[in-house]
Amino acid sequence: MAKILIAEDSITDIEYIKSVLSNTGHTLSVAFDGEEAERMIKNEPFDLFILDVVMPKKNGFQICRDIKKNENLKNIPVIMLTAKTQMSDKLWAEKQGADEYLIKPCEPIDILLAVKKHLNQ
Repeated sequence: MAKILIAEDSITDIEYIKSVLSNTGHTLSVAFDGEEAERMIKNEPFDLFILDVVMPKKNGFQICRDIKKNENLKNIPVIMLTAKTQMSDKLWAEKQGADEYLIKPCEPIDILLAVKKHLNQ
């Protein structure tokens, strides 16, 4: 199964995402801010990233851009999961290299389908 990093500063949202993915067999790791996510990305191999946009210290757009510029990481899928609803936010995420853009709150099936799609399962 896959190893997934969830970068999210809301405990409630983390628990929700974990509960949605709990029966998938994937290993879930959590970063509570952008800098922690960045450290984890540099030190551990992941198969998928789920990034919030608005986080302390470094936002999800910045992390996504850094992932997609890195030769060793650029093919790892990035799912942005955010409360930012503007079309300009979605377009900016795509410009940074995001593979999927989900708006909170979203249904569990949306998260499950996005994860499955990007892990090719």
